[in-house]
Amino acid sequence: KRDTNQSKPTLMFLVVGETARGKNFSMNGYEKDTNPFTSKSGGVISFNDVRSCGTATAVSVPCMFSNMGRKEFDDNRARNSEGLLDVLQKTGISIFWKENDGGCKGVCDRVPNIEIEPKDHPKFCDKNTCYDEVVLQDLDSEIAQMKGDKLVGFHLIGSHGPTYYKRYPDAHRQFTPDCPRSDIENCTDEELTNTYDNTIRYTDFVIGEMIAKLKTYEDKYNTALLYVSDHGESLGALGLYLHGTPYQ
Repeated sequence: KRDTNQSKPTLMFLVVGETARGKNFSMNGYEKDTNPFTSKSGGVISFNDVRSCGTATAVSVPCMFSNMGRKEFDDNRARNSEGLLDVLQKTGISIFWKENDGGCKGVCDRVPNIEIEPKDHPKFCDKNTCYDEVVLQDLDSEIAQMKGDKLVGFHLIGSHGPTYYKRYPDAHRQFTPDCPRSDIENCTDEELTNTYDNTIRYTDFVIGEMIAKLKTYEDKYNTALLYVSDHGESLGALGLYLHGTPYQ
């Protein structure tokens, strides 16, 4: 239920990550410092008893925004039903979605949205994909165009493989040796894990920047941020790599 008598409107960032597994988050006990930026932000809570609705984005994201659980999820029903963003928009909340992961799988189709075009941001992008900090560009002007209570959704490319090394700039190449190649089965375990952990750390940097941005709005808004990844990843255990395997 919305509190229409609150003294300030709400500004919330809803961040959907990609291929990030909680096991590799230092805030969940992982031995490497993959969350140095959010850990300094204060007030960050990790919900570590969370399960994905599917092992691929095409299932997990639509399910996440539907009123169905994993066992009863039906893609056709989800695509022909109102999702979370539709319902929030109907209550009068202003919604804006920024897409940096190749498509929102239908969840943003009926709300204002933009898909990041690599050609428009050469500083952050190659010809095909962009580093996630690109979603911070033009954010102030986009927020200014929204009315009342506001929710900005971000769909990050996060840790999408197999080209993990393309998900973070050189300045965030913290864990080495890493593995700058797509045939990850030919990387050593150390190289592969370091490369993946660099993606987690870079995502943490982007979220830290979002938190810092929200703090600049605290005089005018009640602010909040929620981050949730679509699913995890296999990094060679039992001979499995990437994701999309049958749900267990």
